[in-house]
Amino acid sequence: MPAIPACFKAYDVRGRVPVELDVELAYRIGRATATWLGGRTFAVGRDCRLTSGELCDAVARGLTAAGADVVDIGECGTEMIYHVTAAKGLDGGIMVTASHNPMDHNGMKLVREEARPISGDSGLHEIGALAVSGGGARAAAPGRVTRLDHREAYVADLLELAELSDLRPLKIVANGGNGCAGPVVRALAAHLPCEFVHLHDEPDGTFPHGIPNPLLPENRGQTAAAVRAHGADLGLAWDGDFDRCFFFDETGAFIEGYYLVGLLAAASLRRHPGAAIVHDPRLVWNTVAMVEAAGGRPLMNKTGHAFIKERMRAEDAVYGGEMSAHHYFREFHYCDSGMLPWLLVIQEMSRTGRRLSELVAAMQAAYPASGEINRRLHDPDEVLIALERRYAPLSRGIDRTDGISMDMGEWRFNLRKSNTEPVIRLNVESRGDADLMRAKTAEIMALLDG
Repeated sequence: MPAIPACFKAYDVRGRVPVELDVELAYRIGRATATWLGGRTFAVGRDCRLTSGELCDAVARGLTAAGADVVDIGECGTEMIYHVTAAKGLDGGIMVTASHNPMDHNGMKLVREEARPISGDSGLHEIGALAVSGGGARAAAPGRVTRLDHREAYVADLLELAELSDLRPLKIVANGGNGCAGPVVRALAAHLPCEFVHLHDEPDGTFPHGIPNPLLPENRGQTAAAVRAHGADLGLAWDGDFDRCFFFDETGAFIEGYYLVGLLAAASLRRHPGAAIVHDPRLVWNTVAMVEAAGGRPLMNKTGHAFIKERMRAEDAVYGGEMSAHHYFREFHYCDSGMLPWLLVIQEMSRTGRRLSELVAAMQAAYPASGEINRRLHDPDEVLIALERRYAPLSRGIDRTDGISMDMGEWRFNLRKSNTEPVIRLNVESRGDADLMRAKTAEIMALLDG
């Protein structure tokens, strides 16, 4: 197989424009995708980055050159491509987005029929090789491009899936980060008895308030401050293509995605008793405890949307969650959504009459966690070997589902290499002992930094 372009990663296409990804390559990717899948109709969409329009147009030209018809839904979130592909029975879809990457980056997320992901081990690299070698077939009769405003149908399905009823009139701060979330939040808000404080909700590819990536602590201040200033019940923020949603409680405190996995798992099991729940291996004790207490089956699986979705389909799991704020739902075509989670959380707040801080307090106390800590290292593999030598004699169990996880009884850690960035990621948790968790986190970080 020919060498693939550097912008082809484990799960998607992502790189600097125009150095690693340009209009010509985007055109070839479109042609190669239609050729490799052999499909007749594909959806395309784009985020609001300044280069997304021309790249999306090039993808559409490539698809039609191969004889495929294109349904262009315009500026949207990634999950809207998932939704239109599955809901309308299309052969595939391509979303042009770089999510939370730097300003000069862009990329693509590809799916096939039923919104099944196309990743490195399921055809993405073959598409990359085909793009390099010429781009695939040219049809005698090119396909057509049809424009479709899909937002109304997508919003209607979200409202139906969330089964919203008897909602309290909550006040919600919604920070769109000048990505694509704002217009969808406003469309949903029109159907809810809640008061919204909208921050940076106009899509703007210059990102005047910084790249939308609330996973970074330095990007959380505006949302937290707005929650406190407005006396809001809840704060929400999204990344650029809004496939991840981040939560702040009524005090402005950021809620780690780990505890949202437990909360949403329990809520899903109340609607689907005894179902399977898929979770990632980075932080696990709270999720397992919540799922088992609710009568479900917890299933640990390798991190990454393609792996989680595949396992969910195999097990018919009702929900899948990653502590990085990716939440997957069987009823949403086994795909991740950044909108369904907050709709379900406000439903839980209304049903129980409890604040978000109260819904997660017991989980936070029972299983204190470090949150994910990233380090760029010269030789990550050497570090993994060194950490295993250091802690294996103390460990009650070692798991290699993703990176290395070690269970020391009262605390555990997971250390793994990123599939999308040249970094190593650390997560530590303990059984009810926040001081122990902090001490062990500092201990491992000293070894990493040394």
